[in-house]
Amino acid sequence: MSHTYFKFATEQWEFEQIHRLNYKAFVEELPQHFPNPEKILVDRFHEENTYIVCVSNNTIIGMLAVRGERPFSLDQKLENLESYLPPNCSLCEFRLFFIEKASRGRLIARGLFREVRAYCIDMGYELALISGTLSQLKLYKHLGFVPFGPIVGAPAARFQPMYLTPNALSDKTDRALRKPCQDLCHGPLPVNLLPGPVDASEETWLGLKRHPTSHRSEVFHQELSATKRLLCRLTGARSVEIFCGSGTLANDVVAGQLSLLRAPGLILSNGEFGERLVGQAKRFEMSFQTLSVDWGRSFNPTDLRDLLDQQPRTKWIWAVHCETSTGILNDIERLKEICAQRHLHLCMDCISSIGTTPVDLSGIYLASGVSGKGIGSFTGLAFVFYQHDATPAPKSLPVYLDLGYYAAKKGVPFTLSSNLLYALQAALQDSGSERAMGDLAHEAVWLRAQLRRMGFSFLGRDETASSAIVTIALPKEVNVLELGQSLDNQGYLLSYRSSYLVARNWIQISLMSKPARADLSKLLEIIQRTAGLAE
Repeated sequence: MSHTYFKFATEQWEFEQIHRLNYKAFVEELPQHFPNPEKILVDRFHEENTYIVCVSNNTIIGMLAVRGERPFSLDQKLENLESYLPPNCSLCEFRLFFIEKASRGRLIARGLFREVRAYCIDMGYELALISGTLSQLKLYKHLGFVPFGPIVGAPAARFQPMYLTPNALSDKTDRALRKPCQDLCHGPLPVNLLPGPVDASEETWLGLKRHPTSHRSEVFHQELSATKRLLCRLTGARSVEIFCGSGTLANDVVAGQLSLLRAPGLILSNGEFGERLVGQAKRFEMSFQTLSVDWGRSFNPTDLRDLLDQQPRTKWIWAVHCETSTGILNDIERLKEICAQRHLHLCMDCISSIGTTPVDLSGIYLASGVSGKGIGSFTGLAFVFYQHDATPAPKSLPVYLDLGYYAAKKGVPFTLSSNLLYALQAALQDSGSERAMGDLAHEAVWLRAQLRRMGFSFLGRDETASSAIVTIALPKEVNVLELGQSLDNQGYLLSYRSSYLVARNWIQISLMSKPARADLSKLLEIIQRTAGLAE
């Protein structure tokens, strides 16, 4: 699977490739150095360089280095360097900018300079110098670089000294470089630590780009059936219907089916999304009780049994599996056991759990899911899994929310996007493997340990924690909006703007896009520095 991304070079294999790319750039293409049989060129300032690289299929195809130690390269090429520059600026130099010929284009350049721009702001550099290759002057000027002084270098390798002014660094370059490189990356250039939208694989992008197919065609019905089989195989469900919409729509469909039972039920709530189930049930004027516990706490099975003993007419239970607001996993197997003993219908919101943790929907009456989040496709499709024979309810339900009507129409009562379907199918081919879920769980354990070492507290115990969501309860002196905006500006997208997070001063790290360990390590460094925490 092809995967292209930007990062700081931290691994030995990356530095080895940098040395080879340096040779290709400044021996073979720009003859500044003599050839050698190893075809390796270690930069003389290597130990002082910070490298930003573009990696594709574990191969570095572009690089850019930053260095803040004097003397700079231009100190040795221009006398009285400061006389050409704006006064009283903190200086750094950009060096070793090179992109493989087959990959050259403004998208990679944008990505490299965008990452280095965030680094410069973080380090307090106000002015960046570069020796611009004459063949790339148009690109440099587009990015905001200003030429100064005479052309320097040997006849075979000529360069134009250039600088990036403070205004350009914080304004023009920012606008030019923060555009999503969707032709290159599988999501926005910043490190995506959101619970949605999530980064998609190249195969998923290709599915989205397939030529549209009519939802009435035989080919579409075959593709829909194949996708449904993949969903049922992933979850152990008997049947599933696919809707155009969000997870809220899927839960409305579940509510509609529960309303047809004409029987009292029980909704469990220990977070924002449990509260939303309560709200949706009220809109259907359903008869139910609510068992609520503090956000971040798990349900006590004894308390649940006691409540059911007090409410013997209860016929169904509706709960959230992964409570996205807190990162808590509610015990679906215990709930299945209790419901089986009492012959109750169990319904589960599995929107944030499918694809991130093993989910067994056998024995579940109804369950909701979505195409994004843990499955790794694009937002826009919602699922309702079911194990009973759903029949249309034209006198009781809106047609768009009637699960039985979808079943009667073989899943296609209305227009369904073939592009979203093809993307979903591609994502499901690579979704939910035991190895992938194991890797996600391993990263979550590591992340929680690092946060605990830094002195942060987070919701829930390790044994009840989701592998996909870590909700951090920030200390009072750290404002969640200020921290979140600062992380946005430095290229790390976290969830913090939702009203329930702001009200509680919580911020969330989601691992659904499977971020690299190096990116997470850098994030923790920035959080520690921005929050003013001592090591």
